Amino acid sequence: MSPNAEFPDEQSKDGNFERQEDAFRDWVRADGSTDYPAESERYHLYVCSACPWAHRIIIARKLKGLESAIGMTAVDLGRDEKGWAFRDGDGFSRDPINGFSYLSEAYRASDADYNGRVTVPVLWDKKQHHIVTNSDDDLLRMLNTELNAVADNPELELYPAPHRDDIDRLNAEVYETVNNGVYRAGFATSQTAYEEAFTALFTTLDALDGRLASQRFLVGESLSKADIRLFATLVRFDAVYFGHFKCNRQRIVDYPNLSGYLRDIYQMPGVAGTVRMDHIKRHYYATHPEINPTGIVPLGPELDFDRPPQRDHLS
Repeated sequence: MSPNAEFPDEQSKDGNFERQEDAFRDWVRADGSTDYPAESERYHLYVCSACPWAHRIIIARKLKGLESAIGMTAVDLGRDEKGWAFRDGDGFSRDPINGFSYLSEAYRASDADYNGRVTVPVLWDKKQHHIVTNSDDDLLRMLNTELNAVADNPELELYPAPHRDDIDRLNAEVYETVNNGVYRAGFATSQTAYEEAFTALFTTLDALDGRLASQRFLVGESLSKADIRLFATLVRFDAVYFGHFKCNRQRIVDYPNLSGYLRDIYQMPGVAGTVRMDHIKRHYYATHPEINPTGIVPLGPELDFDRPPQRDHLS
């Protein structure tokens, strides 16, 4: 294991970054079949606007109209030796629900023996004082279907039944090579591991760009959770992953179809307000000392997500 590994417990001997599994996988169910029934104001989200995994949930909560039903608190952008912290700041705050100083306290309150890495997002049950889940993909599906009774936009379907198999197959590939692929490149501690992740990343991006030449969305004719998952990575790519994680063959803006697709989703009502590029850059560049030991946050690049997507012919 390299002494410079960012997350040593998730680093293999051959230099690969191997992300830990989600620790909590319970479900909120509308039919009451679990210990977590669908109730308004019962659950609270702990997130970080800089994290793409949490960003997916922030977007889904906004689009489904669940802001009044599920509260949300963002942690500070930095991590110290105790992990994610609750502090006052621009776009993040102290914990109003439990008074936790660190998110790790929520993990220990749910499992006194937990010793893995503390991650966001987290769905907290205020009645049982316990984490329901820290799985973003499970959470996406819960917000999509299980809380429709308390959602302002219950008609929005992000996981349509006719396309679920296709969505799941595409998500599996995109997760491995793109969503997690940028991390596998950025946190690699051997040249071989880095090059394998780099090659797989751009192989998939090339294929996605081709796919989006003739269709507006990844699967079907409307926005799905597959698009939300990819968007959260693409919107960070040129500002962070291209340079900081050495994913520098080309930028997303250099792809004719992926770049328009990115702007198309960004400009959908409610989405742009969930993107805090200042948070994103500050988090990545300032909290990975093994990758960026000076902690300097670059001023560039200039990003124009408001330029017309030029995808009207695919509508």
